[in-house]
Amino acid sequence: MCGIFGYLGNKQASEIIFQGLQRLEYRGYDSAGIAVKNGTGIALEKKKGRIHNLQELSKNLKGTLGIGHTRWATHGEPNDVNAHPHHSTDKKIMIVHNGIIENFSALKEFLNCSCISATDSEVLAHLIQHHYKGNLLEAVRLSLLQVEGTYGLAVMHQHHDEIIIARNGSPLVVGLGKNEYIISSDLAAIAPHTKKYFCLDDKQIGKLTPSGYEVKDLENSAITKELERITWDVKSIEKKGFSHFMLKEIFEQPASLKNCFRGRITNDEIKVTLNLDDAFIKSINRIILVGCGTSWHSALVAEYAMEKTLNIPVEVEYASEFRYRNPILHENDLVVVISQSGETADTLAALKEAKKHCKTIGIINVVGSTIAREAGSGIYIHAGPEIGVASTKAFTGQILGLLLLALYIDEKREKTANLKTIKDALDNLEEHIKAILEKNEDIKKIAEAYYNSTNFLFLGRGSNFPVALEGALKLKEISYIHAEGYPAAEMKHGPIALIDEHMPVVFIANQNGLHDKIISNMEEVYARKGSIIALTTDDRELKKYTKHIITVPETIDLLQPILNSIPLQLLAYHIAVLKNLDPDKPRNLAKSVTVE
Repeated sequence: MCGIFGYLGNKQASEIIFQGLQRLEYRGYDSAGIAVKNGTGIALEKKKGRIHNLQELSKNLKGTLGIGHTRWATHGEPNDVNAHPHHSTDKKIMIVHNGIIENFSALKEFLNCSCISATDSEVLAHLIQHHYKGNLLEAVRLSLLQVEGTYGLAVMHQHHDEIIIARNGSPLVVGLGKNEYIISSDLAAIAPHTKKYFCLDDKQIGKLTPSGYEVKDLENSAITKELERITWDVKSIEKKGFSHFMLKEIFEQPASLKNCFRGRITNDEIKVTLNLDDAFIKSINRIILVGCGTSWHSALVAEYAMEKTLNIPVEVEYASEFRYRNPILHENDLVVVISQSGETADTLAALKEAKKHCKTIGIINVVGSTIAREAGSGIYIHAGPEIGVASTKAFTGQILGLLLLALYIDEKREKTANLKTIKDALDNLEEHIKAILEKNEDIKKIAEAYYNSTNFLFLGRGSNFPVALEGALKLKEISYIHAEGYPAAEMKHGPIALIDEHMPVVFIANQNGLHDKIISNMEEVYARKGSIIALTTDDRELKKYTKHIITVPETIDLLQPILNSIPLQLLAYHIAVLKNLDPDKPRNLAKSVTVE
């Protein structure tokens, strides 16, 4: 959500910043801007809409130090005035800001200033001007002591060849190149320039100059930052011939899931490293899985697997609600937080609340992210960079990561799972997914029959109920078609009133213990002339109900939801493309939601 990119070096900043902002587009935004320090002051260009609106304007910005921003509106509508960067009254100070300044009204009153924009961010520029006495770092530090809220912040002044950065709850990384610094909200944007970087932690502030950098806390104590390295190839964030990142990432799942379990499971051992001693694992009374959106759905899938494998009560919580309802936690509880980005604000807040009471671990994709560092330990899913806003490979990776966690706990407790059977199924997973992806054109033809629909219903039972929820979410996110996921048996308790010949209904109907039940639910839709799309491992019984059948390979119950999810990702993708929508950049959505 929102993106910061800055440059300090010996090259023209505007071109580098523009390219950096392009790499941040996937995070979601509605306006963008660039400010560059030149020989006479700071030149500024910002526009509502897509970044390409800035391309010609930014070419006129000459200088080797600058900051840029992509904005996702919170305070104030999307327009040119509310776009970042924002400047102080004297126009000497320029800022870009991610996050929310909760006490911005009080700060405006304290400063007795009027703001040009309707944003909460602009007041920071005025506050820094208020404190500025020649030392920009100190002015920013004093200002942040008065701020309540979250921020990823970059500040420049026309009289200083430096950029001041700060962070609290909103990610900010600094890449170190050859005689240059690159500032970004996201590693993906700095990867083309350098492999070396460090992350600011909460309530830290830094100064970047041509001669070096320094980092402090808000109490003015110096902090030493250890440099880290980007371990993935920058080519992994390119489309590689695919029309969209989302399609590329769907097709990457044979490899991404293999990366998740490679080296972690043998016929008789689970090899993951968690900061949990055996005595605690044996004493676990309850597991709480916490996430938002797609991550919440992966937790729902895992709930079935964990309870079946471990015989331990498992609860699934929305991170956004968790900390506000006085959660009752005990020392023998284990809280597992799940986040693709590792920066989700609600999930991070839930983690901090849980850490006060019990052990916590994370299921994370982005190495070095805030949640990864705060959780204490966890499992990286190794899905690689995910650029499409609608999560695909990270979702299936999260399911697999949570399954590995369940097997690890089982190994330390009872050893009830047959690891050889599970390993054999995992070894076949790659070929099973490739077989599904070969049906891409068939799924596209189904999309062609339904892309003009205005409503969809997705139905599943057992662990396929959360798969139905995720299928509906994908369709909503990228095609803007109203869609709902339900347990199939609950259809008759309300949704059945909506069913007519215009209502497509997607059934996830695997051959399992509930197959006869879901056939009965299908008959109820068929009797009301609903248009059925069936996803199944065996289509023999279903042909009488529908001509639209997607068959998937059969695997063990623990892994079947992964296979079932992939055709629904493709269905949503093709419907969005047929509607002439960009599935990588759905309106109003952000990849990394760093505000509550």
